[in-house]
Amino acid sequence: MAQNPLPVALYQNLLSKLVAVLQLTHQPEGTTTPAAKQALLQATNEFKNALAQAKDLVTNLPGGELLINDQDEVIGMLETLRDRKRTQLERFSKQPLQALTADSASEKMEIDSMASTPTD
Repeated sequence: MAQNPLPVALYQNLLSKLVAVLQLTHQPEGTTTPAAKQALLQATNEFKNALAQAKDLVTNLPGGELLINDQDEVIGMLETLRDRKRTQLERFSKQPLQALTADSASEKMEIDSMASTPTD
């Protein structure tokens, strides 16, 4: 099975990292103490790194270079192809099986053996 190109945990953690940054900026003491400044800097860097990683993953998704209209066109073409193949398969499955007669089997074998005989 293919690996998920977009790890859910990464995107779920983005919100919690943003909340951590916002909570640190809205504390009563603000960012006046060195410890508060350091905590805010660390939380901000974690959020920036996670956001950059999420953007990279989305940017590098296969098909991401296509415009939405182009993607819709490709999807429509593939759905049409799928429907045609289903129709062909349904028609094929409804056809009765025909048993080969002895004459047609030997005739087919003769043709096959002639086709595989090398010519000099």
